[in-house]
Amino acid sequence: MTANLSETLTLLLVEDDDGDAFLVEELLEQAVAPPKIFRARSLQEAKSKLTSTIQCVLVDLSLPDASRLEALEEVLALAPHAAVLVLTGLRDAHVGVAAVQAGAQDYLVKQDIDARLLARAIRYAMERKRADLAQLRLVEAELIAGQNARMQRDLLPIALLHTDEIEHTTRYLPGSGGTLAGDFLDTVQTPDGAVHVVVGDVCGHGPDEAALGVAMRIAWRTLVLAGQTGDTLLRTLDALLRAERKAPEIFTTLCMATITPDLRYARMRVVGHPPPVLVRDGAVEVVDGAPSGPPLGIFPDAEWSVLDVPLGDKWSMMLYTDGLIEAAVGERNELLGVEGLVGLVREHGAVDLDRLIRHVGTLSDDLAVVLVSRRRA
Repeated sequence: MTANLSETLTLLLVEDDDGDAFLVEELLEQAVAPPKIFRARSLQEAKSKLTSTIQCVLVDLSLPDASRLEALEEVLALAPHAAVLVLTGLRDAHVGVAAVQAGAQDYLVKQDIDARLLARAIRYAMERKRADLAQLRLVEAELIAGQNARMQRDLLPIALLHTDEIEHTTRYLPGSGGTLAGDFLDTVQTPDGAVHVVVGDVCGHGPDEAALGVAMRIAWRTLVLAGQTGDTLLRTLDALLRAERKAPEIFTTLCMATITPDLRYARMRVVGHPPPVLVRDGAVEVVDGAPSGPPLGIFPDAEWSVLDVPLGDKWSMMLYTDGLIEAAVGERNELLGVEGLVGLVREHGAVDLDRLIRHVGTLSDDLAVVLVSRRRA
């Protein structure tokens, strides 16, 4: 009966016995689509032929340079992508069972195989390997999703506020690629009543950048709670960034503001970052003088000037990452930009984050935004 192998496979036969190898090759020639067979007479020879093109491996457990499960373990380590079937003799059938337990997809007793059995065993082994790899990818995806969720929770902390006079709103959205990035935000009120806000952006995307963003946020909160809010804080963050980053080109932009206890003034440092948007007594504008210094991680002797901003009695202040102003809007898909953002806020009459994000549409980069407003008396 014709063997039922309907797709042409690339197969490696690891067998030192010429007679057994000839038998296997003859049986596979009867398949509908005979596989392309490479032969290795030893484990050492097999190592040089176990390339990514090999889809299935038939390996004898009695080789001149390996015995029993040693050969299988080497093959599994060298070809994790390939389906592996073990060839055994009648006396070694129990070893075949152990081989399956060790990671092989199946085992064949040499004396029992025919064309139909061999083709079916290979086909089933391929399907089991595909299922194993799919399950592995699923498990890995679930682990990554869990890690990403934990990182996002660390990037988005609960604000430490103990005043009812401040209304505090945040949004954090991934860009169109959905890849985890290093945008971070935080808000802390210190015992003197001052409110400290930060929004930052570690350049790049991926788990390393996200982990660095978490480290930067936690360090910022720790320093603020320890009473450091000025240049000492920025230099410490700069040193942390240089020590923890994976590549020297990684930098971080951020905007941080300290709102005085009477909630009428803010001292800001805009570190290579887009300027905050202010709404004061109905007037919409951005903070003048931004940025007030370069990003962290670029110049070892960088300095950052302080921007003193009067807020008044009725105000809102929005700090955001560049994912918001780099969004494409309109029929021509032009970048929103800072001026476009100010125009939208003026059009809406106030900073409504959800309405603003809906208007912007699809984000090309991650977005982190904090809106703090003084509540009406």
